[in-house]
Amino acid sequence: QVQLVESGGGLVQPGGSLRLSCAASGNMFRILRMGWYRQAPGKQRELVADITNGGGTTYADSVKGRFTISRDNAKNTVHLQMNTLKAEDTAVYYCNRAPPTMNWGQGTQVTVSS
Repeated sequence: QVQLVESGGGLVQPGGSLRLSCAASGNMFRILRMGWYRQAPGKQRELVADITNGGGTTYADSVKGRFTISRDNAKNTVHLQMNTLKAEDTAVYYCNRAPPTMNWGQGTQVTVSS
């Protein structure tokens, strides 16, 4: 089974940027749709963005215009470029299929604070 490892999180000031990466241990080419999710303290995990293996993307309204999802099937990676970050983007970020059917990775913490 494909294992997922997220990285790239950290502490950033409001208005700053981060680039998250998700590395899959197996072949992602057959995975039709991959997504980035996030879970803020006390809230349910939510889908932030997803991308098909053909490059089609969708975004949650809260991140549209600020986040960009991309994937490299040859390198089995999915990325999330996050710009103009806000305090409300603070959460643990995860990748998974969309909808999620794989075991969750450990996630990567993103904290937006001055």
